[in-house]
Amino acid sequence: MADHELSREDEHVHYDFDRDLDPVLTVDSGDTVAVGCVDAGDGQLPPDAAPEDVRAVDAPGHPMTGPIEIEGAEPGDTLAVEILDVNHEGIGWTYVAPGAGFLPEEFPDFAVHTWDLDGDVGYFHGIEVPLHPFPGNLGLAPAEPGPHSTIPPRDVGGNLDIKHLTPGSTLYLPVEVAGGLFSVGDLHAAQGDGEVCITAVEIPGTVTVRLRLADRDVDSPQVETSGPFAPAGHADGETDVRAVAGLGEDVNEASREAVREMIALLVDETALTREQAYMLCSTAVDLKLSEVVNQTVVVTAYLGVRV
Repeated sequence: MADHELSREDEHVHYDFDRDLDPVLTVDSGDTVAVGCVDAGDGQLPPDAAPEDVRAVDAPGHPMTGPIEIEGAEPGDTLAVEILDVNHEGIGWTYVAPGAGFLPEEFPDFAVHTWDLDGDVGYFHGIEVPLHPFPGNLGLAPAEPGPHSTIPPRDVGGNLDIKHLTPGSTLYLPVEVAGGLFSVGDLHAAQGDGEVCITAVEIPGTVTVRLRLADRDVDSPQVETSGPFAPAGHADGETDVRAVAGLGEDVNEASREAVREMIALLVDETALTREQAYMLCSTAVDLKLSEVVNQTVVVTAYLGVRV
């Protein structure tokens, strides 16, 4: 049992980071909090959502639960956020929106998939994707007067989308305002490194954290984690890993080429459409920086699930 529970009712949800927001809960250093979170679609997507449902979503930013004040936290301190548990509720969504994502010109239309989540597995058009739930957006209020968008990450955290922040991991953040003012949201059931279509498996759920002041100095986010570090879906000795390499003059160009090649492979070897392959890349394909020293950058896209 957590020391505190914070529900996702409207009065506990906000859509930007702002040092002037009033805390909805005050805790002592070392307390645990079970935090209910709305999905990134702000709870507006129905089961079996259609593209027009994605088009109709009206939210000013990520719905964040909080802020939570940590008693005694002062600028210059470090907050340790221990991830103790992340629970999904059996449903999630991945969607594409025009003008967003890593390949916006190539995917100009809305698309969406509603995931059936069962324990530690999610189902995508007959493909089983292992789940490793984590909070995509978690952070503190910045010192600069706000409001500040929840979209770009900052030194005080926010929309980091680090898929290794699974239970057992700890995120260290610099405190810039009195009380810290911690908020969390944007839970993901699974995500590939890159989150290329701009969404992962977006879920409502509950994340349980321990918030404690730590005896270390950090200027930006630091993470302690045990992974998973294998390509998404891969288990040693059980699943073959498919990989394609993208080459370019910089990381973005090489990454885009790797994503294009993986989409082409999926469309060629499965019954997936290009839009479906793009969404699978966002949720189950890892982009790894393979080379930067020989004039051409190489980024490799890895897929560990059976297709």
